[in-house]
Amino acid sequence: MRSITAAERRARLAVRHRLATESRAEGGAAGVTGVARSLVALHATDPATVFLSVAARSGAATPADVEAALYEERSLLRMLAMRRTMFVVPVELVPALQASCADALAVRQRRTYAGYIEQAGVVPDAGPWLDEVEASAHRVLLDLGAATGAQISAAEPRLRTKVDPTPGKSYSRPLSITTWVLVTLGCQGRIVRGRPNGSWISSQYRWSPIEKWLPDGVPRLPIDEARAELVGRWLRAFGPAPRSDIKWWTGWNFGDVDKALARLDLAEADLGDGVTGLLHADDLEPVAAPEPWAALLPALDPTPMGWQRREWYLGEHAPPLFDRSGNIGPTVWWDGRVVGGWAQRPDGEIAVRLLEDAGAEARAAVDAEAARVAAWMGEVRVTPRFRTPLERELSA
Repeated sequence: MRSITAAERRARLAVRHRLATESRAEGGAAGVTGVARSLVALHATDPATVFLSVAARSGAATPADVEAALYEERSLLRMLAMRRTMFVVPVELVPALQASCADALAVRQRRTYAGYIEQAGVVPDAGPWLDEVEASAHRVLLDLGAATGAQISAAEPRLRTKVDPTPGKSYSRPLSITTWVLVTLGCQGRIVRGRPNGSWISSQYRWSPIEKWLPDGVPRLPIDEARAELVGRWLRAFGPAPRSDIKWWTGWNFGDVDKALARLDLAEADLGDGVTGLLHADDLEPVAAPEPWAALLPALDPTPMGWQRREWYLGEHAPPLFDRSGNIGPTVWWDGRVVGGWAQRPDGEIAVRLLEDAGAEARAAVDAEAARVAAWMGEVRVTPRFRTPLERELSA
């Protein structure tokens, strides 16, 4: 079993996640899509994360390049996948994510919503009724090409049905089923979130039929093949890593993880402290450390959110950088480790705080990166969707 130190893992992270200066991506839609591929998928719960994750990994890509990849080239697509989390993914990965994650999520979502509808007395058997409403909403989108939820529900009145999912509770209130139906259709791979109504930090999306991205719909993959493809890609980007990290990142149980691993040609590595990591058998060659690098990564960036065991790059800095639900805020990196946090102030200034003394070279590189990120953001002001203690303090 080969030993792979934390330092070598940090070198792999720097190169494969395009954070080392010499590994950063080119501009244009192709460069943006390449960034997404290098990370398997970009976290998109907060729409700003997608753009700022690209900014951290490309000296040439602009917000317009990210929008071009999403809405013009359509080489990227938004979808709910691992852990019921929103991601922006390369279109070639959609079949694997659909079969390995989204299909099961669609079943769970639909079962929950059908229960609410029946409980409210709308219809005694919500299954066939939802079949009709979903099919009608999809037809509306095929006719319109792209539309907001309000526009779709104007054409399909049943979407405006009001249901109270928590009757009798102090916080209960009737809700339109529009969002429920559209989210379910999205999980089924029949519609996708398109261009937002506002700027690139907006989450008010217009919906489009999947046929606008994939004319023949999402190709079907056997679930075992899909899971193996997803885990294989993850190990290329994030390996070596313990089996528990794969379970956490995918949201699957160990049985499903082990079935996926069994289809891959893997090797084991000693990661220290009694931890065994997995990686592809053809990925055992040492990775040389790149030149020291600095990066400002946004809240929920896929690099710090890529592993459950984070001590090898996070150290003891978690308390000020995470919220109570385990969401990471904006982080400052130096040479493969988290060394601080940052926030954007109302005047656009990027405020940085280092949580350890990383040295004068690190401070200068971090300051230069902060100036670059501020210029990249321009007049846009970003408040992370999940606020952390340090981000709140720095942005005040």
